[in-house]
Amino acid sequence: MAIYRHSEGLPPEARGAVTAVGNFDGVHLGHQAVIAAARDHADRLGAALNVLTFEPHPRQVFQPDLPPFRLTPLRIKARALEAVGVDNMIVLHFDLAFSKRSAEAFVGEVLRRDLGARHVVTGWDFRFGHKRGGDVVLLEALGAELGFGTTAVAPVATPGGEVYASSRIRAYLKDAAPARAAALLGRPWEIEGRVERGRGRGRTQGFPTANVDLGDYLSPAHGIYAVRAGIDAGGETVFADGVGYFGQEPVAAGQRPPFEVHVFADPGDLYGRHLRVQLVDYLRADKRFDGPAALKAQIAEDCRAARRILEGRDPAAASAAG
Repeated sequence: MAIYRHSEGLPPEARGAVTAVGNFDGVHLGHQAVIAAARDHADRLGAALNVLTFEPHPRQVFQPDLPPFRLTPLRIKARALEAVGVDNMIVLHFDLAFSKRSAEAFVGEVLRRDLGARHVVTGWDFRFGHKRGGDVVLLEALGAELGFGTTAVAPVATPGGEVYASSRIRAYLKDAAPARAAALLGRPWEIEGRVERGRGRGRTQGFPTANVDLGDYLSPAHGIYAVRAGIDAGGETVFADGVGYFGQEPVAAGQRPPFEVHVFADPGDLYGRHLRVQLVDYLRADKRFDGPAALKAQIAEDCRAARRILEGRDPAAASAAG
């Protein structure tokens, strides 16, 4: 998959494509339905499949003081889009100046002039342009005028009737329900980052941890998790079972604690390497202990519980998730 950080001056292979447009935070199963519809049109037209998205997320521009909330920062979103067969990812820089562009200008200048879109696919609730003035009805009318077709994909729901939505996934992660979040994502939710040096307290207990800064990711519920850790092994990612912790650790004012991961199999020195951490299931809430012995005993029990959950799962499913 090719990635372009602009819409002007695209090469021929990225123009005249079928284009799916949206933020696609999470690239969940609802987003994948939009992309699949775009792929169907692309195959019928013999065209490439583009995804047009925006960075940073508009919420970060309009509400910069809110806590981090992303499910998939840019690098992770790109990997997820590539996994579902997107040919070109076009990332437009979103700022206050861009937000003032009218809906008509966005369609005429970006979709038609820059991308030469042959067909545009969105979700049913897609809004665009200054003050979200454009919707799928306007997009259809402008497309007819400018010579491209449009499709608005209806809401997609689970067999139980729950609509796939990024907001629901965020709520499940904050409510200590990563398995329910995974059911909407179509894969376990994961964080990724470079392993940083911590204070070494886990090592003194016999359970060394790798610390990953959450960056732009949302904060999941505090507590203990069964996890799969994807270790960068020079061109490939090797997944190993483990247990993770996110909680009320003392940090500098305005900072969040890292996500701490203990890998059951000795992974070697992880400092400075990239780690992918998939939250498979939630084990228990964070709590205080009377002393080091009680803490060590509980960590050992947490590891046993995580092993029981993870041992029945196919390790190949982790690598297949991206």
